[in-house]
Amino acid sequence: MKNLKKSAFLVAILALFSFSLSAQNGSAFGFKGGLNYSANGDYFESIGENAKNPDRNIGYHIGLFGKIGNKLYFRPELVYTATKSEYESDNFNIKKLDAPLLVGLKVLGPVSVFGGPSLQYILDTEFDGIDIDNVEDDFSVGLNFGIGLNFNKIGIDLRYERGFNDNEATFINNNLGSGTASRIDTRPDQLILSLSIAL
Repeated sequence: MKNLKKSAFLVAILALFSFSLSAQNGSAFGFKGGLNYSANGDYFESIGENAKNPDRNIGYHIGLFGKIGNKLYFRPELVYTATKSEYESDNFNIKKLDAPLLVGLKVLGPVSVFGGPSLQYILDTEFDGIDIDNVEDDFSVGLNFGIGLNFNKIGIDLRYERGFNDNEATFINNNLGSGTASRIDTRPDQLILSLSIAL
């Protein structure tokens, strides 16, 4: 089932970018990158039900985007994202592929607003030096919405992203004793600042 999800995810992304390259009238294709100010959900140690809330940290993203349309437009993206959440002295790192499928509207001059779902595929997770393999679902869906400024081939946008569905990572923390599992909510909750350059 996971392999089927991975294949469907990749085929959908390739089809979207092929379509965006062949589109006309206001279309664009290019690179984007920027900073993520993010945190994941709560961390529950196996020895108790008291949640540890994460501190936000700076991460980064880099990827590709396509744009179809002008005043009303569709903007698919494929982005590699690395984020870090801090739980007291422990760090939880996630590396993932994000594929936002955004619909935008120019509202005034260079200003546009946009929103839409973001498909997310987790590549790697690590908590305080422990590699975590058993994330509940490597593939999940979130929501992106924000505001952007576009000046010819240069664009800047600020957006908020939140994961929709519960998606926990469980792992054995040897510091707490063998056979006891802890869990972390992997859903993203982040502000994303991006710079994009159209080719």
